Amino acid sequence: MPTVADVLVEELQARGVTFIATLNGHGLDPLFVACRHAGMRLVDMRNEQSAGYCAEVTGRLTRTVGVCAVSGAVAHANGMTGVVDAWFDGAPMLLITGTTPHTELGWGNFQDMNPVPMSEPMCKYARMIDAADRVGQIVHEAFAAATTGRPGPVHLSLPMDISETEVDAAGIARSGVRSGAVRQTGEGAVDLIDQAAELIGRATQPLLIAGSGVYYARGEAALARFARQQSMPTVVPIWDRGSVPDGLDEFVGVIGAASGRARLLGDADLIIMAGAEFDYRVGQITPPNIRDDAKVIRIHIDDARLRNGLEADVSILGSPATVLDQLATACQRAGGVATGEWLAEARTRRSAHRQACFDRAVQLRAGTNGCDVVAAVRDSLTDETILLVDGGNIGQWFHQSLTDRYPGHWVTCGASGVVGWGLGGAIAARASYPDRPVILLSGDGSFTFTVAELECAARQGLPFVAVVADDESWGISRSGQMSRFGETIHTTLGPTRLDQVATGFGCHGVRVEDKAELAPAIRAALAADRPTVIHVPIVPSSPAG
Repeated sequence: MPTVADVLVEELQARGVTFIATLNGHGLDPLFVACRHAGMRLVDMRNEQSAGYCAEVTGRLTRTVGVCAVSGAVAHANGMTGVVDAWFDGAPMLLITGTTPHTELGWGNFQDMNPVPMSEPMCKYARMIDAADRVGQIVHEAFAAATTGRPGPVHLSLPMDISETEVDAAGIARSGVRSGAVRQTGEGAVDLIDQAAELIGRATQPLLIAGSGVYYARGEAALARFARQQSMPTVVPIWDRGSVPDGLDEFVGVIGAASGRARLLGDADLIIMAGAEFDYRVGQITPPNIRDDAKVIRIHIDDARLRNGLEADVSILGSPATVLDQLATACQRAGGVATGEWLAEARTRRSAHRQACFDRAVQLRAGTNGCDVVAAVRDSLTDETILLVDGGNIGQWFHQSLTDRYPGHWVTCGASGVVGWGLGGAIAARASYPDRPVILLSGDGSFTFTVAELECAARQGLPFVAVVADDESWGISRSGQMSRFGETIHTTLGPTRLDQVATGFGCHGVRVEDKAELAPAIRAALAADRPTVIHVPIVPSSPAG
């Protein structure tokens, strides 16, 4: 007879899960055996943090539930780092934690801890599988929570005795719908759509802020239709998921970057927040960050988040994709025609700000800088390339340099601002999309958080190219401290040879000191049969000066 673990794996496979990121440990053996029986791939890591990152990046890239499995106690706490990142971003993922037997909880055995209370504040659903015959129901509830409304992380605790319990598979209650994909539906109320359309018709300097909610709603086409119809400048909050896969003239970059932005938010007379969160990146949509007379329209799939912080003039509950389409139809019916003058001004401001960043890069002392590294990566991209960006300072150069598009297969740290997730993320990208090029752009500090994952990637045939910009510092902190104090405080790192480290872990290692050689090195590495680390020493620099 099958065990609960067998049924659990079957339920995961039925929902499209193709691999589980994991690190072996106490409590997981029954699950591992079940995965072997079912042909479920296990991608093993050296650190539970990386397993968590692997699962949440899978969720962010595929808009389906990424899964990781860790053992109990501290291992669970390590795995929670990915959960926290997913909570900030609204990414669908499942953390499974193997624990001591359910009947022995509280008896002082090895790793005696119930992980559910730790998970609950950061999860949409957290539950112990405590009844063998209800495993189908519990898995359904977890996936439904992860994929409906604003998506997010969920947690299941799997005690050893429950996972090994044999069950009558035919007697297990199972959902007829087994979906692992984010599902968002819901039209905005007609009267609110009409109110919003009226505000749009009166606006002369509107701004559309397209947050992660647009991406998870699969709203790329709706976003493009509405922005083009209204000739409306469109931005993405830094670190949010992008929904601009192709050239969109209305897209004018990110807002909320530490290295500055073109002045748009503060001059807009109408701000439309579509699937974006109330936080510092949008100036809390509050004066003096916005005009005193500015009107605000908020669109969100989650009723609570729709009104958190400060309530907007018009708050529309619904799928951002559906609501943007409704707005486009309502505005077309109203017959208003945008002049395009404000969009032209916004593009001019964007170009001037971007040029100022480039000018600062040219003025730096001789040597390769962050702007050069991003340029070489840009020249190596195709429409199919999955690009991951891990690092504060190199991330700032990336966001200031690449402002003509922002597709969903480019992944950054997410709204949490975490660093050190990149290697787990690159492994997730390769495991999810085995036929697409994968490039990880990282800083030296971020890269060395979990550098041992290189061995796991090489051993398991998961190649990617990691371009590591090494300024021997925590660059973004260094820039901030130099600006405020005129000196650095504990932000300096020592010299490394990450190319040699890569070789030691079974990968290819390349050191590039001439910026003219960087793009060719990236293109050559993309054809390699194992991970390649391209170590690029750079001069300390920041787009902010």
